[in-house]
Amino acid sequence: MTDNPIQREPSQSQPLIDAHHHLWALDGQVAYPWLEDSPVENFFLGDYAAIRQPFQVADLKRLIPTGYRLVGSVHCEAEASRPQAEKETRWITEQAAIHGLPSAHVGWAAFGTEACAAQLDAQCDSALFRGVRAKPVTAATPQTRQTVTGTSGSLQDPRWCEGLALLQERGLSWDLRVPAWHLEEAATTLQDYPGLRVILNHSGLPWDRTPEGLAQWRAGMRALSENPNVAVKLSELGTPWHAWDTSANHELLCEVLDVFGPRRCLFASNFPVSGLKVSYGDWLSLVTGAIAQTASHDQRQIAFDQVLHDNAIHWYRLPIAAITHDARPTQHARQEAP
Repeated sequence: MTDNPIQREPSQSQPLIDAHHHLWALDGQVAYPWLEDSPVENFFLGDYAAIRQPFQVADLKRLIPTGYRLVGSVHCEAEASRPQAEKETRWITEQAAIHGLPSAHVGWAAFGTEACAAQLDAQCDSALFRGVRAKPVTAATPQTRQTVTGTSGSLQDPRWCEGLALLQERGLSWDLRVPAWHLEEAATTLQDYPGLRVILNHSGLPWDRTPEGLAQWRAGMRALSENPNVAVKLSELGTPWHAWDTSANHELLCEVLDVFGPRRCLFASNFPVSGLKVSYGDWLSLVTGAIAQTASHDQRQIAFDQVLHDNAIHWYRLPIAAITHDARPTQHARQEAP
């Protein structure tokens, strides 16, 4: 793995945009049942008592390693009480006004319900609102995948997928979060929404690290990469069935970069959740090491700037100047930000 691969002058620091993190105050303004009530069973990273405490902008800023400058961030909905989705969006907007971060917010809406359109429109009142993360029903294991296929709330449920159409109509994006055994299904579903901007969460969640599981993940990642409107966050490689493996996770990041290319990969921390398995600095080093290994020497700094900074600006339409100014002739580029 490459050490200290950033090539900027010593007097400079690498601009960084964290494309996926969470914030919560736990002060009663917004309720988070999974953090404030009884712990949920079978949390995918195990015991999460360490993050059942406030995590706010100042806490995020303190995690940024020397040599980097956090210039923007994207907040992703943090499983707030579902009736309070709009309240979470307002709270995040207030935090940005006070602290200058986050730069954008990915909220939530109730796909498959009559309320969905109104929820989206209400959240569009926030200048930070860019889209939603609404999770379809998924199977707990690859062996049980067929038990949910076609059920209510699944990727094959036409009523649930109406939410994707509502996003597309409004120029909003969808943060896609499914375990690897549903990636090919997601690619198939997205064929019906050719104008929808999609950002795949957490490196496609390759939880099953068996040869069969990784083959399924690779097939799904390739299928999604064929859609030019899909990007992927280099984030969260913790798995419920395996111990943290730095070397294996490095190789997985390299594979994601090879499949999607440096223009469709975004650095993201998933903090504070990922902090249960890895420090912020170590995760950032893991990502930059993968970039260094997969980019040619003459393109390395460009790849750093794209993955660590510019791609988040493009995919989340952030009001921040890009470094590389490369053209992006994707279908969704014609859509205006809300």
